[in-house]
Amino acid sequence: MKITPFLDRRLSRRFATYDSDQDGYVERADFDLASHRLTSAFGLRDDDLQAKRFHEQLLSVWDHLAAMTDVNDDGRISLSEYKTAFANGVLGRPEAFDDIYVPYLDALMAVADHDGDGQIGVEEHVRWSQALMNVSPSDARAAHARLDHDGDGLIGIEDLLAALRAYYFSEDPEGPGAWLLGPVG
Repeated sequence: MKITPFLDRRLSRRFATYDSDQDGYVERADFDLASHRLTSAFGLRDDDLQAKRFHEQLLSVWDHLAAMTDVNDDGRISLSEYKTAFANGVLGRPEAFDDIYVPYLDALMAVADHDGDGQIGVEEHVRWSQALMNVSPSDARAAHARLDHDGDGLIGIEDLLAALRAYYFSEDPEGPGAWLLGPVG
């Protein structure tokens, strides 16, 4: 897979959101920290069933990511390893996201969607985006607006999954995927 300048910026931005402690590497501890921040932001204790489920799913994402990118098996992923994995076609095709991201998004929605209707409003989106990925409130609001295709103020799992796919596979700088984590320039 060719890493275009636009994809390179998106990969760098996504790597930074994974690196919770900002030490230049992504490690399992970053995912533990992100999980705790998210569940705390929604008032859940670590022993809450929803918090446990989310934590398990987020660690599943870590396990998949580490297996695909940590080529030297040191338990951490460098930015170079991360980008090299993409250049080597580790993702394959957009639909490959489903196996990892659908269960993760289901668990995320169980935490962020308080009324259980399968959709989240703008303030819930802001809260989870900021807690999990350190997206600024203004950028999270802009992302939510781009994902809210029908203008009803709500987005669902399909919207988020489509945006994740687009984030990695679309070169459209105005598309919803490009704005998922805030503008990448």
